Amino acid sequence: MGDTDAHKKVVQHFFEAVSERRLEDLPQFMAAGVVDHNKIIHGEADEPGAAFEGLRQQVAAFDPLTVQVDELLAEGEKVVARVTQRGVHRGTHPRMPEPTGHAFEIEAIWIFTIADGKISEIRAVSDRLGLFLQLGWPWPQAD
Repeated sequence: MGDTDAHKKVVQHFFEAVSERRLEDLPQFMAAGVVDHNKIIHGEADEPGAAFEGLRQQVAAFDPLTVQVDELLAEGEKVVARVTQRGVHRGTHPRMPEPTGHAFEIEAIWIFTIADGKISEIRAVSDRLGLFLQLGWPWPQAD
């Protein structure tokens, strides 16, 4: 198996662990000092490794939370995943502490850097305004 196939498997297994709420398995797929350039969740610390806490907060806020991989592309140490994210807001979230009970379904693009067989960097773009609309959250205000 080539490096790009192995890298794609790491990303696939990462999303499976998140969707199955197996956060204890994330260190198998993410480096301890993983850098999340976009921050998975509002309020996540801006430091290496903070993505673990960001993912924990996401899983706590959304139950279920699933990430369906629609497409994986890999070149060198980079893997790009086009995904569909679904969930129901049943727990607290830094942007909206009171659960709305509303469901969401959005598309997102995640870009991963793989080093030594683990995710070392994360970048992502998603339909955040669609997320806010579907969940009934107030629109974010410009600072």
